Amino acid sequence: MRTHIKLATVAATAAVALGLSACGTSSDPGGSSDAGGKADTSKPLVVAASPVPHADILNFVKDNLAAKAGLKLEVKEFTDYVLPNTATQSGEVDANYFQHKPYLDDFNKKKGTDIVPVVDVHLEPLGLYSKKLKDLSDIKAGQSIAIPNDTTNEGRALKLLADNGLITLKDGVGAEGNLSDIKDAKGIEFKELEAATLPRALNDVDAAVINGNYAIEAKLKPAQDALALEKAEGNPYANFLAVKRGHEKDPRVEKLAKLLNSPEVKKFIEDTYDGAVIPAFGPVK
Repeated sequence: MRTHIKLATVAATAAVALGLSACGTSSDPGGSSDAGGKADTSKPLVVAASPVPHADILNFVKDNLAAKAGLKLEVKEFTDYVLPNTATQSGEVDANYFQHKPYLDDFNKKKGTDIVPVVDVHLEPLGLYSKKLKDLSDIKAGQSIAIPNDTTNEGRALKLLADNGLITLKDGVGAEGNLSDIKDAKGIEFKELEAATLPRALNDVDAAVINGNYAIEAKLKPAQDALALEKAEGNPYANFLAVKRGHEKDPRVEKLAKLLNSPEVKKFIEDTYDGAVIPAFGPVK
C-alpha cells in the first residue's frame, strides 16, 4: 500500500442501538421456535430485514400475498448487517433477508455461524455518490472517498472504483480486496466506515460508495444520482432469503421463498424502485 493512502476506521454510530431488543427472544410468545428444535408452523414466520427495500418487499408479501398462501408473516427491521444473522443463528428470528452470498460466506467464516441461502430475490447496484462533485472526472488527487468497512462490501467498492478508472488494484484481487490491495490510489484518500453510516458521511467526504438499500433510504436515486453504478449483468451480489441450516424445508420458509419469486413481487420491485432495485429471482448461485 502506498504511504499516501490514509486510513480512518470509524466505529459505527447508528443502528447497533437497536440491539437485540429489536427482535423477540426464543421464549417470547411472538418469537420463533428454538433454533435446534422443530419449527412450530402454527406460529408466524419471523423474518429479520433491512428497512429498504427488504422490509418493504416483505411487507408487500405480507399485505397482499401471504394470507392467500396460508402464511403468517412477521417482519423485524434492523439497520445494520450483523444482528440479522446473529438473531437467525440464535433462533430469535426464523429467517433473514438483507445480504448477498459473498457477505454471508465471510460472516459464517468469521463468526462461526451456520446460515444458508434459500432463494435469490433482488440486486441493489452499488454506487458512488457525492454532494460536492458532479462527475467522475471531478475526482482528483487529495480528495476523499468513504467506503464500507465490512470485508466483502469493501472489496466490492474497490472493484467499482477500479472499473471506473479511479484506482488500480493489484492483479488477481477479488471480492475480499482491501486497501492494501490497491496498486495505485492516484492520490485519493480513503475512509472506511460502517455501511449504514455512509449516506451521512457525504457531508464530510468528497464521495462515498454506498450500498443500494442505504442509498434508497437516504432518498438517493441510484439510476440518476450515482457518479458510477455497478452493472447488473454477471453480478454475484443478489440479495436472498436465508435461514439457519436445517430450516430450509420449514413449510413457512418454502411458502415465503415461492412468494418472493412471484410475478407480483417482480412487478412491485420494478414499479416501486425504478431500476434502483432489480429482480434477480432463482436459486442462489
